[in-house]
Amino acid sequence: MTALLRVFLVDDEPPALSRLQDLLADCRASIPHELVGTAQTGTEAIEKLVLHPADLVLTDINMPGMNGLELARHLGRLHHRPAVVFCTAFDEFAVQAFEVHALDYLLKPIRLERLEAALQRAKEMAHPSPEVLGGLSPAPRRYFSVSERGRVRLVPVDSVLFLKAELKYVTLKTAEAEFLLEESLTQLEAEFGERFLRIHRNCLVARDKLNGFERGHDEGDGHWLAMIEGCHDKLPVSRRQAHVVREFRRNGV
Repeated sequence: MTALLRVFLVDDEPPALSRLQDLLADCRASIPHELVGTAQTGTEAIEKLVLHPADLVLTDINMPGMNGLELARHLGRLHHRPAVVFCTAFDEFAVQAFEVHALDYLLKPIRLERLEAALQRAKEMAHPSPEVLGGLSPAPRRYFSVSERGRVRLVPVDSVLFLKAELKYVTLKTAEAEFLLEESLTQLEAEFGERFLRIHRNCLVARDKLNGFERGHDEGDGHWLAMIEGCHDKLPVSRRQAHVVREFRRNGV
């Protein structure tokens, strides 16, 4: 980290954001730092942090659209990965999970001495791992984050047509573009099983984008082909997954 701690704040409530800025100003003499920016949403935070890197992000947990735990997962893809301190109004029982995983948090209303301790600790903190953050947030993410020309791009999960494993990566396909994910298809199926349907050992399709199936021209993987809304390509259904065709005809997906 730099000698002067660079801090970024995220909270969807302007009064809370203002109070946190005031508290930071009160401890600037004891813990030298620079406030590099603020945001009221997770997506805004990602956009700003790409341009203005921070050593520490203080983020609220309960925010609409993207909560603080999901934001922290996406922050891990930044070139300069910041330490993260979570701000929460949860009771003592709920924050035990943070203590078990050695993640720092500030219990609202935030006290000055507790903030000073968090800033001091941030100089030695590492960015939390994706596994820990995923375990703390049982709800599926609302966005995928992909690296694109030195930036982090957020792709809404509900815009994805299919996910296809190819070599060491997973191709994420939307109606407009393709992206590469450094995640396994098995992990993605575990997280998004309600939204995506496996039609092949290497492919998951969005249930709400699946228009139906048609016969292929051979008896191999092309025996059944999945037709996806907004996608010209028809995706092969493996014999092992042929039961999804029968289920789709019987119940819809």
